[in-house]
Amino acid sequence: MQVADNMAVSIHYTLINDEGEVLDSSQDDEALVYLHGEGNIISGLEQALNGKAVGDKFNVRLDAKDAYGEFIEERVQVIPRAMFEGIDELEVGMQFQADVSDGPGIVTIIKIEGDEVTIDGNHPLAGVPLTFDVEVVAIRAATEEELEHGHIHGAGCHH
Repeated sequence: MQVADNMAVSIHYTLINDEGEVLDSSQDDEALVYLHGEGNIISGLEQALNGKAVGDKFNVRLDAKDAYGEFIEERVQVIPRAMFEGIDELEVGMQFQADVSDGPGIVTIIKIEGDEVTIDGNHPLAGVPLTFDVEVVAIRAATEEELEHGHIHGAGCHH
């Protein structure tokens, strides 16, 4: 069986930046399970997995546009502290859900100066080329319910 659209695919991965730092890994945890063809993982990795089989191991380097996207300067904004009504303590690194240019998203506080708070609506890895070391550990047909919902059900799914 090969990785194709509408398949539930389980992979182990290690995510590395160009400096060789490990940013994330599933190696000492459960495999990542996703519905192939539904955009549940970044586009470049999903494309690299097309046609792979259980046991395949590979390495793929993705340009930023195929990973978490290019860094968009317009997503960095300075807003008044008053926009955080009801939150007593603000700190750099705090994240909040907000409406960003392309819908709901996460913004991160990157600077606080007096009554001005600088937020960044880019993904923390936007603009960064990434390398994935991947092993395909399982492939199965997705269930009808998973296909209807557009994601895999099982561990971690609560609806």
